[in-house]
Amino acid sequence: MPEVHLVVGVSLIAANLVAGVWGGLAWLQDRPTIGFWYALRVAQATVILQAGLGLLLVFSGHHAEQLHILYGVLPLVVSVLAEVVRAGSAVYEVGDLDVRSLPEERQTQIASAIVRRDTGIMATACLVIFLIALRAAGTSSAF
Repeated sequence: MPEVHLVVGVSLIAANLVAGVWGGLAWLQDRPTIGFWYALRVAQATVILQAGLGLLLVFSGHHAEQLHILYGVLPLVVSVLAEVVRAGSAVYEVGDLDVRSLPEERQTQIASAIVRRDTGIMATACLVIFLIALRAAGTSSAF
């Protein structure tokens, strides 16, 4: 089981780096990309899988430093918080507007701004998770 945890940990690092860079470039270029959202979901799946495996290891009696456990939980917390912030970002863009009453061009501008903001939020979260996961790897007994 520790070997699986190690492989998923390396996958988590790689997936979050890819998604973070991909989303960051899309955000910088103001160019929405569907592929980023697939990469993001893969990265998030690795976070959930890794946290679950880590929890199984802890409950099965495998010894881990408290710092490693903290770094193992933080990516899950960052991912959930980013989703909460992302969910509220549309409210910031739309406010009290009745979007349906706006001209189609303005609706498209608002939608584009929401997608860009969401991309930036989630790309940042992926890069933060990437850095936390690197630190977690550094506290691991596997290295």
